[in-house]
Amino acid sequence: MRSLAELTTLRVGGTPNSLVIATSESEIIEAVSARPNALILGGGSNVIVSDDFHGDVIKIESQGFVNDESACAGAWVTVAAGHNWNDFVATAVANGWTGIEGLAGIPGTVGATPIQNVGAYGQSVSETIAQVRAWNRKTKSVDTIFAADCEFGYRSSVFKTNPDTWVILSVTFQLPLGTMSAPIAYNELAAKLKVELGDRVSTSDLQTAVLELRAGKGMVLDSADHDTWSVGSFFMNPRVEDAPENAPHWPETDGSFKVSAAWLIEQAGFKKGFTLNGRAALSSKHTLALTNRGNATSADISELAEHIVKGVKAKFDIELKPEATFIS
Repeated sequence: MRSLAELTTLRVGGTPNSLVIATSESEIIEAVSARPNALILGGGSNVIVSDDFHGDVIKIESQGFVNDESACAGAWVTVAAGHNWNDFVATAVANGWTGIEGLAGIPGTVGATPIQNVGAYGQSVSETIAQVRAWNRKTKSVDTIFAADCEFGYRSSVFKTNPDTWVILSVTFQLPLGTMSAPIAYNELAAKLKVELGDRVSTSDLQTAVLELRAGKGMVLDSADHDTWSVGSFFMNPRVEDAPENAPHWPETDGSFKVSAAWLIEQAGFKKGFTLNGRAALSSKHTLALTNRGNATSADISELAEHIVKGVKAKFDIELKPEATFIS
């Protein structure tokens, strides 16, 4: 039996009692109905699974998409939950579908993106999702959840706050047609593209720049690079009433500020590569990623995360919250 360390990007986790690979909607529904308490995995890129975990696992590997395109409505693309997210972004750029090019390089599957309301470089999936089709474990029926009912928030959704209710089967995106990006809103991205804030570039150029930026931070999966043995950004950027002096921050609609978690971590004294035991460490490229240096356990990851949370709390009185989900 394959261990969870083989099925997750952080490469930790115990050996499941059973593992079912579901490659179609009917297989997903059948597997979930037979194992209602199973852990649902896509790409395994946003979970920290305990080494003591020995439950049932259903890995979703359904593939493909269907496009209903028109000049007025744009591309209405329904994508299977197990379809690789980065592959779908590449397909969108190649076909002239806009709105997700800034999300290139994010690991995982399409079905996982609504759960976390995945976002980066000024884009989030909630801006383009039209509806989500999901199996309701409680009513034993297929639900269609429209975007307005998904309760999207910062790295959150109705699917994340109700983890035992739905298993996502497919996601429908409404993507405008075109080859130009939205105005560039991030200094780092503008500098990479050698343009000014507010300028637009081709979606292809933006996709390439994002992939290069992410790779430079160890955020594009590479089995030979331990900096990518992670869940990507481990902590969310916290929202605060008053941002610490000199901290990179962005105003929110409710009058609060979102502060850079990476900056808080560095200013609290945790530099790139920081480690407690040599097994789990901050990435050598980016302080927001906690990484497995080759033989870390889930306990090692948890210990390092807790140590950093305490350090930031002591320095700034701000509590960091994880993006990833801990599975015991």
